[in-house]
Amino acid sequence: MMGLLSLLLVVVSCLAAPATADWYGPLAVYWGRHKDYEGSLREACDTGRYNTVIITFYSVFGYVKGRYGLDISGHPVAAVGADIKHCQSKGVQVLLSIGGQGGEYSLPSSQSAADVADNLWNAYLGGRRAGVPRPFGDAAVDGIDFFIDQGGADHYDELARQLHGRGVALTATVRCSYPDSRLQKALATGLLGRIHVRIFGDNQCTMSPLDAWEKWAAAYPRSKVWLALVASWEQDEVGYMFQKDLYYGVLQFILNKPNYGGIAIWDRYYDKKANYSGEG
Repeated sequence: MMGLLSLLLVVVSCLAAPATADWYGPLAVYWGRHKDYEGSLREACDTGRYNTVIITFYSVFGYVKGRYGLDISGHPVAAVGADIKHCQSKGVQVLLSIGGQGGEYSLPSSQSAADVADNLWNAYLGGRRAGVPRPFGDAAVDGIDFFIDQGGADHYDELARQLHGRGVALTATVRCSYPDSRLQKALATGLLGRIHVRIFGDNQCTMSPLDAWEKWAAAYPRSKVWLALVASWEQDEVGYMFQKDLYYGVLQFILNKPNYGGIAIWDRYYDKKANYSGEG
């Protein structure tokens, strides 16, 4: 009987996810969608879990010349600058995601791309210009993430070139199904060093997450390709992946691939609630 019990314990241990919470490599988290529940940016960085935090979203640009806006769901903007510096002092990279799943944004012309690049540079990055407000004060984010979920694809390649020409690190958060028509031109520039593939929000694609990652990785071999995952079944019952399914169905096949990047968690509130990135 004891011999059978020992055998069963071995089988169970083999089917479980690895025992530590760092088995998936670098970890990023999206922050800014749940003011009353997710905690501050500083708190997210102080967990020690995340290599990158992605602030969501710079979501008003392009429609009206000179009109730009940030939506971080009511978080006190004045406090974020100090938190950005705190995160950076701990070695956590801070990105600002542009676009999002709502808002008023588009790039109707080459001029609008140049104008948005100027605003991002002077308001959130390394530039300064009289008359341009800096919502985060003298803190500067480390790069820009393209999360384009509405409108056309034109001119985002020009925006990428404008920003890259000023030394700005660029990433993209793309839809699961390859290709993402709205970001195809921007990605074709070869200037976006990281691609976060959303393994959620697309039932057909999320049923085959390994295939999805492999298509993106093959298409952009010089970019680091990340898996962007929901932290809870409450967000997407089809897209949610238990850790053992994530590891044995996907990660064990790609962890050693040269352009595997890591895991990006959508989002901080649900990761805090479900403790997805802290499980092991």
